[in-house]
Amino acid sequence: MSDHAHDDGHEAPGEWKQLAFLAAVSGVLGLLSLVAEQFLGKGSAWALALVAGSCLAGGWDAAVDGWAALRARRVDVHLLMIVVAVGAWIVGAQWEGALLLFLFSTAGAIEHYAMDRTRGAIDALLDKSPKHARRLGPDDVETEVPVASLLPGDRIAILPGELVPADGKVLSGESAVDESNLTGEAKPAPKHAGSEVAGGTLNSWGRLIVEVTRAERDSALQRIVRLIREAQDSKAPAQRAIDKWGDAYAIFTLSASALFYLYLKFAIPAGYETSAQDAPLYRAMTLLVVLSPCALVLSVPSAVLAAIAAGARQGILFRGGAAVERLADVDCVCFDKTGTLTAGVPEVAALEVFPGGTDRKRALSAFLTLESATTHPFAAGVVRACLKEGASQLPVQGLSNSPGQGVAGTVAGTRWSVGTREFVGGGALPPATVAEGAIVSEVWASDGTVTIRATLVDRIRDESHATLAALHARKIRTVMLTGDREEAAAVAARQVGIQSYAAALTPDAKMAAIRRFSAEGHVVAMVGDGVNDAPSLAAADVAIGMGGRGSDAALESSDLVLTDDRIGRLVDAIELSRSARLAIRFNVLISVGAALGMAAYVIFRGAPLPLAVSVHEGSTIVVCLNGLRLLAHRPRR
Repeated sequence: MSDHAHDDGHEAPGEWKQLAFLAAVSGVLGLLSLVAEQFLGKGSAWALALVAGSCLAGGWDAAVDGWAALRARRVDVHLLMIVVAVGAWIVGAQWEGALLLFLFSTAGAIEHYAMDRTRGAIDALLDKSPKHARRLGPDDVETEVPVASLLPGDRIAILPGELVPADGKVLSGESAVDESNLTGEAKPAPKHAGSEVAGGTLNSWGRLIVEVTRAERDSALQRIVRLIREAQDSKAPAQRAIDKWGDAYAIFTLSASALFYLYLKFAIPAGYETSAQDAPLYRAMTLLVVLSPCALVLSVPSAVLAAIAAGARQGILFRGGAAVERLADVDCVCFDKTGTLTAGVPEVAALEVFPGGTDRKRALSAFLTLESATTHPFAAGVVRACLKEGASQLPVQGLSNSPGQGVAGTVAGTRWSVGTREFVGGGALPPATVAEGAIVSEVWASDGTVTIRATLVDRIRDESHATLAALHARKIRTVMLTGDREEAAAVAARQVGIQSYAAALTPDAKMAAIRRFSAEGHVVAMVGDGVNDAPSLAAADVAIGMGGRGSDAALESSDLVLTDDRIGRLVDAIELSRSARLAIRFNVLISVGAALGMAAYVIFRGAPLPLAVSVHEGSTIVVCLNGLRLLAHRPRR
């Protein structure tokens, strides 16, 4: 069997137009042949020539694909249709053969159109790559250059109404940027000095001067392009199962039709045939048509590709058909805390150095130096606080990283450790004074004689509570897994309304917790954004990465990426996945039901070939249109 019934996975854009033209020619010639037969008599040369032309036009694409399948030593549905059409001519039912090929080519054009429309919806999201940029020289003179030539550190000017050429940071100017092609959020995001902008987004009304931070190939847009392309080429488990048994099913179809022919030929008494439709070859060909698996082979990809396109439009990137199918079964979602349920931009509320009388600037410089070498969400806040106190970054030697615990390195000849209290060997200290109910975290540093404690305060994301409530309403268990202290985890869990939590976990402990939930029979999804989350993301049935500030390691470990920092997209993704699953089940039911029901009718009662063709191609079209329906899916609010 071919991967898809009508080769939908490999057509060129717009190929459906050529197929529609051939189908139209087939239909017109078929009608003209009937007219010629009416006026010139049955079996006239003109009528036969016209019906032959109809078969040639309707069967051209099927013959090309069927020949390609034969050369690859496969039997696909195109070949089956050609066999039936040839058989129809043998038994003198050439008009039925022409009708078969006309309807088959028409259905093929509709299928290609549906897949082309699905891919077009994706391409429309991705066709946002500007080709040129206004680069500023040292004298602020603008020079138009290709976007591919931009390097980190270059300064560019972006005028109102222009696409942002590359990822960068705003140096000056104010505006609003439409980021809907990346995040799915229609409301333009305000931008000012210090704001991050992404390549491919649309500058609305102000002139911005931006410093490029990533080359084109590393931009957020190009990363999304790669993820979606991977998703388009990745098959769902149900599709892989269909493909696996495709060749065997095609051989079964041919064998069943041949055995049915032999049975009718030798087991039915002579004189049984009362019309041409009772001829053994005619009935065997009819059975071959109804058993051909066009609709079944298309039942999964039509829904999966449409779901991927609809998700991309909403800021949800499925990295393959497996993620679309699997997410619908999730009944337990585990969350990281910092940067996932919380805003992930904690600010330092207290920065203490012990014992008193220590060279504070020297100690904070060592603290700043090591924190600058990490990607932990707390690091940026610590660095800002140290810089405010006049600390400076120094050379570091022998840097080592202990995931989930901290880092160590030699600064100015002294070995420092930065991370958890246990990791640095800090002693018990009275808690810092912070606002009541704040989500408090701590970062410690020590060289064995001097101890530093940074107390950070984070806040719950605005939509975290509503997201968890929506998951609970769908009977989905929620768990928070964090490496943070018990006290901070307890406050966050209480504020966000999560069902259970575990604190002070190393990356290995997070992974073990997820495996424990899986062993209990849960289908587990993990939502995270940091390097420390990568092992637990890999252990989950469905790995969900936060795309806004998500690390490359987390995104590469993810089956699903939420392209902005809106945790509420998770509920939208689950709803879309469940809609896709319903569409797939409906498609399979229609395709299998139509094939088996019509096959039983053909075997026990007999049926005219046009009716069999109409049911076969009709179910194929219904399957495609039902999948295409997912393109219009919108989140429920």
